[in-house]
Amino acid sequence: MLRRHVIGLGSLLLGALSFGGWTLSRKGKEPLLLSARDDADGKHYAVGYRLDGSCVFATEVGLRCHAIVQHPHRPLALFVARRPGRTSYLIDLDSGRLLQSIDSQPNRHFYGHGVWHKDGEWLYATENDTSDPGRGLLGLYRFDGERLQHSGEVPTHGLGPHEVAWLPDGETLVVANGGIRTEAESRVEMNLDAMEPSLVLMRRDGALLSKETLPQQMNSVRHLAIASDGTIVACQQYMGDAHERADLLAIKRPGQPFQAFPLADEQRQAMTQYTASVAVHDELRLVALTAPRGNRFFIWDLDSGALRLDAPLPDCAGVGAVKDGFVVTSGQGRCRLYDCRKAEIAMQPLQLPPAFWDNHLHLAS
Repeated sequence: MLRRHVIGLGSLLLGALSFGGWTLSRKGKEPLLLSARDDADGKHYAVGYRLDGSCVFATEVGLRCHAIVQHPHRPLALFVARRPGRTSYLIDLDSGRLLQSIDSQPNRHFYGHGVWHKDGEWLYATENDTSDPGRGLLGLYRFDGERLQHSGEVPTHGLGPHEVAWLPDGETLVVANGGIRTEAESRVEMNLDAMEPSLVLMRRDGALLSKETLPQQMNSVRHLAIASDGTIVACQQYMGDAHERADLLAIKRPGQPFQAFPLADEQRQAMTQYTASVAVHDELRLVALTAPRGNRFFIWDLDSGALRLDAPLPDCAGVGAVKDGFVVTSGQGRCRLYDCRKAEIAMQPLQLPPAFWDNHLHLAS
């Protein structure tokens, strides 16, 4: 996406936020919104904000980051380098202190995502083998002595792995293989005429359990959300012609094949062949999706597929579930919170600084 140019990181409104009908816990217990942001000078930051707008930390880092991976037991998170970055950053969530810069191995770069194992000892990061461009790997990093140490790698059984997530058993990995070859230091696609996107289930040791594809070869599987019952939702970026019909949201329910989520043509066309972030709300059984090129934000019922919301939102970026609904960041406008408890979804603007948000966020308790 184009770099966002609106206002700098320092523009911040502080103070309590009125939400009308909904409530937030006392400060210190509110969700901590973690994301990557840039400022007007192009500097990169790992940031943590409370939903009332107060900044907990804004730590300058050397490279633009993408996804945030919170440790399951300790107040720290890895801010993963955006493809094709070679350095990710381990951040203390209480102070914002940079604990460690983690460099990828020779002939490797990060693809922007990762996951911690539930025991907190192992981290798995999606990576590219630049000696065989596009060959997907999970880099294995062991948390040893308060630092992450590279300890090996396993294949993702596909090209260009983007996001990785766990099934609810905490042992089965889900990988969105984007199917695109790229060379070192480049985001240029090398194989659009021979893409190989796939959704893979695999064991931690690299053993393949299943590999499924969508009908269109140029429909790149990119981002994931996993429900507590094991339902997998994936959102895509279509690399073909703008006029072609593409299934940009797909679902794999337990025991069923990977297939298109039922979308109306109006919503599909409004996405303009590109989605950025997807989230599932387990308690409310909802799925939310951002489509920044179409400047649209969507919410559907996860079980019936019924559309709950189709709202304009300029350059909408990351989305995450909170108690009463979803928080959404925007690259060119106000960040918002959507209360989904009633039939009519209510929106409130958040007092977070507008602009420069990356396409992902993580809400830490």
